[in-house]
Amino acid sequence: MYRFIRLLIREMLTKEGRFRMRFFLIRNLPGESGFYIRKQVLSKRFGSVGKNIRVDHGLQIRNIDKMYIGDNVILGVDNFFQAGGCIEIGDETIFGPSARVWSQNHKFDDPDLPIREKGYDYKKVVIGKRVWIGANTFIMPGAELGDGCIVSACAVVGAKKFPSNSILAGNPARFIGKREHKEETDNSES
Repeated sequence: MYRFIRLLIREMLTKEGRFRMRFFLIRNLPGESGFYIRKQVLSKRFGSVGKNIRVDHGLQIRNIDKMYIGDNVILGVDNFFQAGGCIEIGDETIFGPSARVWSQNHKFDDPDLPIREKGYDYKKVVIGKRVWIGANTFIMPGAELGDGCIVSACAVVGAKKFPSNSILAGNPARFIGKREHKEETDNSES
């Protein structure tokens, strides 16, 4: 018990340790008060953050200072972001429950070394404006989603660049359709 108390005190003496403890206490608070307090605590830690973000319960973030978030973004229930390689999220983007976004991965090229000793590869993830990331998706390091993309539930998006308004599904995620502006569909029906 004494060792645990020493570790706890040591952690509380660092800025990062105090943040982790504070966030642990608020990450699952229910209701509007939970949304409010998570936004207040996290907004000071992001690389940059727009106005009117919503942070649902259960969120986990690593390297929060390398996340850049636009206006009116919704970070969903139980989302997990690993931002070591940088994550940019555009305005009006929403994340469904249990979505994951990774911008770093273990190096694994030399089979003679244990994975934990190899270090990491870092690749920026860029998610455009008005993107909808479905439930249980996984976005891998290096992925780029243009404005207006939709990623269906359970898709795994690899390190590719997808054009604006793409609809993606599957594992690996692939282009299955394109969202069209209302004027385009009206003109094609004539």
